[in-house]
Amino acid sequence: MPTSNASTTDAAKANNGGGVQSLERAFDLLERMADAGGEVGLSELSASSGLPLPTIHRLMRTLVACGYVRQQPNRRYALGPRLIRLGESASRLLGTWARPYLARLVEETGETANMALLDGDEIVYVAQVPSKHSMRMFTEVGRRVLPHSTGVGKALLAGFPPEEVRALLSRTGMPAATEKTITTPDGFLAALEDVRRTGYAVDDNEQEIGVRCLAVSVPDSPTAAAISISGPAGRVTEAATEKIVPVLQQVAGELSEALATQNHA
Repeated sequence: MPTSNASTTDAAKANNGGGVQSLERAFDLLERMADAGGEVGLSELSASSGLPLPTIHRLMRTLVACGYVRQQPNRRYALGPRLIRLGESASRLLGTWARPYLARLVEETGETANMALLDGDEIVYVAQVPSKHSMRMFTEVGRRVLPHSTGVGKALLAGFPPEEVRALLSRTGMPAATEKTITTPDGFLAALEDVRRTGYAVDDNEQEIGVRCLAVSVPDSPTAAAISISGPAGRVTEAATEKIVPVLQQVAGELSEALATQNHA
């Protein structure tokens, strides 16, 4: 007996629904793996997601076949190398979306504006709008630096538990970029406490002599992100800071809302 168009449509909807659910579950598992540090066992994923082990095993098998997850010799699962390309492309897009907001910062403060992400243990600059004043600084798109000597690094790490910050610093070390760089974990944790108290971070000649930077994190960003302005210490004074920080915080809030809209589009 031929199948009616209606029943065919219903079957297609059911199949599509199952496909969408599998896709949602697969992305949820990838995010849970990232939250766990990038490597987990099936039982951990089952406990955190509430999904049955056979379902997780089937989804992970598909993700492994696609290269988005790899199975370790110890039978645990780790995020796979194909995610790197997606992440790099997404980072570039994030910088593109941020540029109009950085341009506003330049317009309102007169200083160079930057956006940076925490990528592993490093800070990577993903967007910049230069000031009209001609001054070459270390910040440029694509540059990677250690967090302890930058304003954006402080702004980003202020939201992390102290033990995670200490672990990161032990992995990277704390080399001095200038004589004003903070080079002890206790000193850096004290600086992060100042960030939490004041709502903004300062790099005071710590990455480059003669340059001051003010930074704030972008609230609820899909990945840890911060924006900053940087300029000559003679212009980015304490008096200028009082005027610049509210602008930074306002623009960070607006950028956060824009990213949330993109996220749900």
